[in-house]
Amino acid sequence: MNKSKYLFAGITFIVVLASGFIFGRYVFKGESTDLKANENINRERVIQNITDSRENAITRTVADVSKAVVGISVTEVREYRDPFGDDPFFRQFFGDRSYKQEVQGLGSGFLISDDGYIITNDHVVGNATKVTVSMTNGDHLDAEIIGKDSYSDIAVLKINKTGLPYIKLGNSDDVIIGEWVVALGNPFGLFEVNQKPTVTVGVVSAMGMKLNSNENRFYRNMLQTDAAIISGNSGGPLVNSIGEVIGMNTLIYTGNSMAGGNIGLGFAIPMNKVKDIVDKLKKDGKIERNYDIGLRLQTVDKNIAQYFKLTNVSGAIVVNVEKGSAADNEGIKPEDIILSINGEKIASDADFWGLILDMKIGERVKLKILRAGSEIEKEFELKVK
Repeated sequence: MNKSKYLFAGITFIVVLASGFIFGRYVFKGESTDLKANENINRERVIQNITDSRENAITRTVADVSKAVVGISVTEVREYRDPFGDDPFFRQFFGDRSYKQEVQGLGSGFLISDDGYIITNDHVVGNATKVTVSMTNGDHLDAEIIGKDSYSDIAVLKINKTGLPYIKLGNSDDVIIGEWVVALGNPFGLFEVNQKPTVTVGVVSAMGMKLNSNENRFYRNMLQTDAAIISGNSGGPLVNSIGEVIGMNTLIYTGNSMAGGNIGLGFAIPMNKVKDIVDKLKKDGKIERNYDIGLRLQTVDKNIAQYFKLTNVSGAIVVNVEKGSAADNEGIKPEDIILSINGEKIASDADFWGLILDMKIGERVKLKILRAGSEIEKEFELKVK
């Protein structure tokens, strides 16, 4: 009886022990599975946090606007004169010799509407006989030149396609000095390598920059940025951190370098000016600037300032006045020195024409003039001839 009792107790202990082992095995196996699941979740969270920290306003802007940036390839025929063509001796024997050469050019642009309107710099397009646009999807499309304006260095192209991505045009008057900006474009034709624009990042360094005129192009109120703008970037967009175009990349300052590389001084035409010019080019194909002013001017230099006993070497002196012109009718005379237009100081003849060319037909031109040591004011309406 006692043996049976002990045997039953032993069997019961073994059963309980085995049950506990089996239960514990399943419990710990469940805990192990839960731990692995938690580890995977935590790992995914870490990866997501890293990804989130890499993605920012700049990367999102680049992703949003890149598809609307295009590469531009142009074929242009240029005429060159023989370097000795102006020498009467050589002309006597060889005549007035010149030759034409077909040249290729590269630049950037960006879509501003879903029906194929593209804007770029006039100096990118030049006198092109053929313009080809490279898209981010690999397409290469012929483009029509809708209009261009050499003075403002702005051109409008059109491709025959619809449903296209485009960039929102921002308000360049709202630009903040120091805000982050992105320059996108096609430097050295790299767009052809992978059908994507090259991206550089910087800040708005300055506003309202007035640069020297170049080949009858006048650059006033330019945006300055330290985002690298390299050869081939001309015509591309300068975009703020919310994906709005605030300027068109146009110029770089290279100092005394002959390499043409970027040294931190890039300039863009402010978007509000671009929009105004583009609207006119889409409508008329050109900007009417055949103004009836009738002035020939020269920048006041040290010699002129000394001759007229001026305290400042600044202004534009009137060299000639066309008879019957607006200037003549207003009584402007040779040797008058123009000091300002509509309150804006004039330092050179380029300043004068840059301001005039930015004005519209019908606007009033108010001049402050220095005549025989006294300041006077003259005013006339801007009209076409």
